[in-house]
Amino acid sequence: MDKRELIKSAFKAKEKAYVPYSNFHVGAAVLMEDGSIYTGCNIESASYSPTNCAERTAIFKAVSEGKRKIKAIAIVGDSGYTYPCGVCRQVIREFGLDAIVIIAKSEDEYKEYTLEELLPYSFGPEDLNNAKK
Repeated sequence: MDKRELIKSAFKAKEKAYVPYSNFHVGAAVLMEDGSIYTGCNIESASYSPTNCAERTAIFKAVSEGKRKIKAIAIVGDSGYTYPCGVCRQVIREFGLDAIVIIAKSEDEYKEYTLEELLPYSFGPEDLNNAKK
């Protein structure tokens, strides 16, 4: 996996953000298990609640194309290191329990995390399966 290429893709996606209210641009690039990359930006709405984060935009694009397993995701924003919100962490968990999460402020300055570090004691599909027993 070329981490710098994934980060570069996230920065390109950030340029497309629609953020007339917060003026806070975020971009994400998700690397799927098959090597495909999907990008996303944050998209705001005047009523706020339909706003969508960059991470979910990228992941939902991948899932809508039939991809189901995230290998890595790179996230970039306007304020140095920009971490995913709780909702995005849960969506990453749904499709990438073993994913590497890369938080970057440049192509050369980034931090890597496991999802367990960002979302300890998470709830996932297997918990629902255990509840049925």
